[in-house]
Formats: sequence, C-alpha cells, structure tokens
Amino acid sequence: MQPTPSPPSPSPSPAPRGVALLFPGQGAQQHLMAAGLYHAHPPFRRLVDEVFEVWGAEGAALRADWLSGSPDVDLDGVHRAQPLLFAVDWALGRLVLDWGVRPAALLGHSVGEVAAATLAGVFTLEEAAGLMADRVAHIASAPAGGMLAVHAAADDMAPYLHADVVVGAVNAPRQVILAGSEQPLAESEARLRAAGFTCRRTRALSPFHSPALAPAARAALPALSRLPLRAPRLALHSAYTGGPLSPDEARDARFWAGQPAAPVLFGPTLDALLGTGELLLLEAGPGQGLTALAKRHPAVGTGRSTARAMLPARARGDASDLRTLRTAVEALAAEGWPVPDRLPVAAPASTP
Repeated sequence: MQPTPSPPSPSPSPAPRGVALLFPGQGAQQHLMAAGLYHAHPPFRRLVDEVFEVWGAEGAALRADWLSGSPDVDLDGVHRAQPLLFAVDWALGRLVLDWGVRPAALLGHSVGEVAAATLAGVFTLEEAAGLMADRVAHIASAPAGGMLAVHAAADDMAPYLHADVVVGAVNAPRQVILAGSEQPLAESEARLRAAGFTCRRTRALSPFHSPALAPAARAALPALSRLPLRAPRLALHSAYTGGPLSPDEARDARFWAGQPAAPVLFGPTLDALLGTGELLLLEAGPGQGLTALAKRHPAVGTGRSTARAMLPARARGDASDLRTLRTAVEALAAEGWPVPDRLPVAAPASTP
C-alpha cells in the first residue's frame, strides 16, 4: 500500500517590500506642523519631547512657540525652522523604527539628512541636538538672503547665476532651487520671470546651500571634529553625494560641517535609490513635498514603487494628522510590515 503523500508545504509569504524613509528639510516648516499628532498620539509626543528636553529651557520655549499656532511666531527664521524640522523628522522616523520596521534606506533633504543620520546612528540624539544648536547660531550670522524655486532644468540656469546666486538644490529633472543674497537673488528672479520661467520664493530667509554660508560651515567644524562620528547602522543615502554614504564619509566632520553651504541633489539621489528596486517611500516629516516629488518619478508613476506621507500636506488638527498617519500604517501593513493594529489616541494635551 502506497503511503499517503504529505500535503504540499504552504508557500512562504513574500518578503515585505523595502521601506525608504524620506525626511524633508528647510522650506517644509509650517505653523502647527505635526501639532495635532503631538496632542493626539502619545508615542509621538514622547519622542518629540525627548528632543526638546535635550535643548533644556530653549527647547521648552521652542515647543511653546510651535504649539501656540500664533501667526506672530516666525517659524521661517533659522532659530525655529531648523530645530523644529529636526525634531519632527526624527520623531516620525523613530516612530517607524519603534514599530519594528527596518528601513532599506534613509534619505533626507537638507536638515532632514541630520535627522536621518541620527536614526542611522552616526550621531546620538544629544550630539545631533548640539550640532543643530551650533549650526543655527552660525547660520544666523550669515547675510540675509533666500531661495527661489524655478520650474526648469539645472542646465537652463547658467545665464542667471553668478557669484552670489547659485543652484542650491536639484529636486527633480525640471525643478531647481536657486539660493543667494537678497538683492542678487531678486535680480535673478526678475530676469527669470521676464524670460518666461515660473518662479516661487520659498520660505527660507537665509541663502541655504550657497557659498554665502561657507563662513558658517567653517565655524561649525571645530565642534563637529570633537564628536565621535560613527558609521551608519542603516543604509543612509546622502543628497550631497548622490548615493549611499560610506563609513569614511559618515565619520568625516568636514562633510557634515559643509552641508549648509553645499548643493542638495535630492532628485538625482532619489533617482538612484529608486533604481535599486521596488520600494515603499514614506515621507517622515511635515507636509508632502517629497511625496509629491516622488510621485512624479517614473518608478512611482508606473506602480513599481509607491509613495506615502505620514503627515497631511497642510496642518489641519488632530483628526487630519491621525488620519494621514493611519494611511501610512495601512500602507506598511499591506506590505507585511509589523505595525500596530491600533494607534494609541489621547485626549488633546494642554500646551506645556
């Protein structure tokens, strides 16, 4: 008598698609960004408070300004925009890690790269907080200036550039940002508009990613040189080099000190990242600017990869923040990642 054949073993579940966390930078700040999540989601609140506590009294004042929602509070100045962006970016990224997701890649834009590097272990949170405070102090002493988003290719900008106006960021094949001192940038803007280019001033009040910040970069080097910089424990893709950051690059204080004066190559870096395989891109920060850029990429447009945001495009309160976060959680769950079945929700917290 022939033995009864064993039933076929069930096919193993496919591995979850890799997750790449995207961290926005200067220009993404907005009033009450992530404040709804802070009030309604205790795990996020604890993480953001962890950052503010490192800054002590200055952190408490910064938190009060952030949660006030007052139009009289200037969130575009470097003293508030940079540390708040870092705090929100880092807390959202850490939230994903705490869920048990191990990202295939981290990619930050401008100050978002510092948040990404902290999550990757290049800096401790305390070291990164000190770096942010030192960087802000030096940038604040730079000449007044700004940044101009232009719907054009970087190669088209040559006639409109000079020593005081440069390409500060390449975000997509036909989306660049010029940076420079105020008067020269205004002159370039007038010439670009006269030539038919579509332009828009960003919310930056300093000439980020231009030579105008070179003195600030040099001034930041001594403090950075004293830090025990580490090789990243997660794949950290740099928008300053265009690809994965090597251990030697991550441990180079000059690399980190020079970032405020160096151009951001987010578009080419995202292109290289999406060329590595199918990914779920998750924007961990305020707004949905990087998500919008990603959705215009052919790899996302064809469905090979997908892009989601953890926060709404505009801050609209607790319910909107929670609804958008749930959408991100659902996207992770659909890929098979271990995420919470329910998000802890609290009654609105009082302003500290």
